[in-house]
Amino acid sequence: MTTTRTVPTRTARAVVLASATLTIMAAAIIAPSLPAMGEVYGEGVLIRLALTITSLAIAISAPVAGLAADRVGRKPLLTASLAAYAITGTAGYFVDSLPVLLGTRTLLGLAVGGIMTSVSALITDWFEGPERGKFLGLQQAAASLGGVVFLPLAGILAGIDWRLPFWLYSVAAAIALAAVAGLKHEPRTAEKAEKAPFPTKAIGIYLLALVATLVFYMAPTQLPFLLRDLGAGPAVIGVVVAGSTLTSVVGALAFPKLPKGRITAASVALLGLGWLLIGYGNNIPLVTAGLLIGGFGVGLVVPNLNLQLADLATAQQRGRVLSGLVAGIFLGQFLSPLVIAPLVHAAAIPAAFTWTGVVTTIAGAVLALAHKEK
Repeated sequence: MTTTRTVPTRTARAVVLASATLTIMAAAIIAPSLPAMGEVYGEGVLIRLALTITSLAIAISAPVAGLAADRVGRKPLLTASLAAYAITGTAGYFVDSLPVLLGTRTLLGLAVGGIMTSVSALITDWFEGPERGKFLGLQQAAASLGGVVFLPLAGILAGIDWRLPFWLYSVAAAIALAAVAGLKHEPRTAEKAEKAPFPTKAIGIYLLALVATLVFYMAPTQLPFLLRDLGAGPAVIGVVVAGSTLTSVVGALAFPKLPKGRITAASVALLGLGWLLIGYGNNIPLVTAGLLIGGFGVGLVVPNLNLQLADLATAQQRGRVLSGLVAGIFLGQFLSPLVIAPLVHAAAIPAAFTWTGVVTTIAGAVLALAHKEK
């Protein structure tokens, strides 16, 4: 069966990239508020879950979103998800109890799952070959740029009132209106979506994304407390955590120009080296340097995994196949504070970064050797 490839307008491309800016930072935008939230609700794993429960909801909802993208269409899923994002995100400003806050954060995660899945599906529908790789790099750059822009703003707002960063989610309402006007609706059918078998090689890619994200998400969940202990305020915390997303932009933009063979191994090794530097650093400049190195590695790996999955999937199943990557990434985000908590409790935050840095660096070396033997 042949498929007709749609040539996206400039408006459509802008809508997709603008939507991408809302994804990676969706959970992390309240990271600068965590210390103040801890004073209100009590520090502990539950406070960190206010950040990461969004990620669990994304991981759970992404496969359903992928099925909807393949059967109903990309535009309906994206526009509905953007509207839900604006409503559930800003709702956090008004709630006054931790259980209700966790509920709104869960609903926000459902919306993000729809946004990420539909954006990736649209890009792989529109492009193929080198153009696909280039635009997937732009998607990751836009997603990281969202952190560069919104996290420092969140830090400034959190310094005034820890609730104010929730208003940043309202930007999704404007993007939803642009999506209604700027995207074409191309209906899908259940019959088309069921034809091709699921590519089993995708499972390994999902697992790699989960583990790499679990390590990387120590940045927004653990660093605010480490930086506070080093004397940083909310604004500085927001800027430093945003540093990882800034170098992710650089990595994502560099991705299309690099040889694809060992990008995964190199990116994992860079993440490990960055975390080693954070673990050994005892001041804000060294911690920031480690975060920048790790962020560059993540900027390389995400578009690379997206490209691998897009090449494995047929046009009729891309929504489902790509949704698995979304699930892996955000399940890693959710699990990060839970998996790292025992290590932090036993050895403190700096040692947690050191040990995860060691393991991750070794994993990068193993991946490089495995690729060499092929």
